Amino acid sequence: MTRVTRDFGDTMQKEAVPAVSADVMFNSSRFPNYKIGANNQIVDATDDPKVLSMKEVVARETAQLLEQQKRLSVRDLASKFEKGLAAAAKLSEEARLREAASLEKHVLLKKLRDALESLKGRVAGRNKDDVEEAICMVEALAVQLTQREGELIQEKAEVKKLANFLKQASEDAKKLVDEERAFARAEIENARAAVQRVEEALQEHERTSRASGKQDVEELMKEVQEARRIIMLHQPSKVMDMELELRALRTQLLEKSKHSLRLQKELAKSKRVVENGSQSFELDGHEALGSYLRIQPCSDNAPELSKCSIQWYRVSSEGGKKELISGATKSVYAPEPFDVGRILQADIVWEGQQITLTTAGPIDPAAGLGSHVEALVRKHDIEFNVVVTQMNGVNHPSESIHVLHVGRMRIKLCKGKTTIAKEYYSTSMQLCGVRGGGNAAAQALFWQAKKGLSFVVAFESERERNAAIMLARRFAFDCNIMLAGPDDRAPLGT
Repeated sequence: MTRVTRDFGDTMQKEAVPAVSADVMFNSSRFPNYKIGANNQIVDATDDPKVLSMKEVVARETAQLLEQQKRLSVRDLASKFEKGLAAAAKLSEEARLREAASLEKHVLLKKLRDALESLKGRVAGRNKDDVEEAICMVEALAVQLTQREGELIQEKAEVKKLANFLKQASEDAKKLVDEERAFARAEIENARAAVQRVEEALQEHERTSRASGKQDVEELMKEVQEARRIIMLHQPSKVMDMELELRALRTQLLEKSKHSLRLQKELAKSKRVVENGSQSFELDGHEALGSYLRIQPCSDNAPELSKCSIQWYRVSSEGGKKELISGATKSVYAPEPFDVGRILQADIVWEGQQITLTTAGPIDPAAGLGSHVEALVRKHDIEFNVVVTQMNGVNHPSESIHVLHVGRMRIKLCKGKTTIAKEYYSTSMQLCGVRGGGNAAAQALFWQAKKGLSFVVAFESERERNAAIMLARRFAFDCNIMLAGPDDRAPLGT
């Protein structure tokens, strides 16, 4: 058997060593991990079961990479390849350190063999045989060390090959990431271009729609003008004359109707005077909304009105149902919108005697008031300039301008930026015309915002006063509230 040796460059004499017998038995199939202890003694270190060989580590890492390759993303795969490359570099460094340790072991074995050779020449007998046996074991260890070095060289080559493979895989992964990034950027650019094309198409469609709509309107206007021109061509003067004549007839009919109604009322009034020649009082005033009616004496024997008890009623023109007007106990009464279409009646009582006065017919509506209210009801809040004449039954000395806001949900009275009263429509709220107050009664109304807070306000005209009453009652009705006058019989004005 040929002994493999290395030239370490020392000056020790080389001596021939007999070959190791084939019958030599070793406790381990690998080279033992010897350490030099105290007094240059060789100590066999205990094996650590947790320490894995380099080949096992590389195999385990490779298996893990193969298992995770299918479920890793491109970026994670590149990261794993970089970690594997670092692990391969670490394993290569460990192999280099093991090679240095193997070289150190060769030096130790050479020194041990030289020491045994020198000891062999100084001993004899049985001790010499033991020394020769030790020399043979050292030679066998040297052979195993050489074999182990070959295995290390092979493992180093495999590690280097794996490192190159991991490096190439990492580069491929980086290229794949770059390709995916470039592809994603291209897709983003394509999407942006598609969005821009859609926006341009929408803008073009809007421009086309506007142009076509404008063109359709222009064509429609041209058709209307052409139709008007054709109508005017067909005897335009005769059509205009007929329209003017029809308007004149309507105006004359309306005037005749008003004159006829006035004559009927005067005739009825004259009949009552003839029938009741001994009556002491009569009603004076225009029987229409926006005016006021006054009870005045018509004979010298008439008693003083201040000594009489007066109560006004409204009577239905159809069924004759009589309804008491709460608080109307003065000689002057200004009809309110609720009285339109009904007959007013005043009962005068003095010294056990009673006289009943009635209007000649139902109270007429104010001209143009309905259309005016319909125009105002479209607004959310309507403002009226007013003057507060009474507050909680006490005369208000100031004549400054206030603003009464009649809204869809509430009524508010303000002076400048200061809110004096603001209440939502409720069952405790009351609103009606002032029952009394002389000539100004037709322009004033009574408003009880809540219990313990009431106002008498005067408007700029009878039309505004009646419009405010109609709007407030209409908005309250929309809130399921019936807004009316007070339930008691106390007078509401002086």
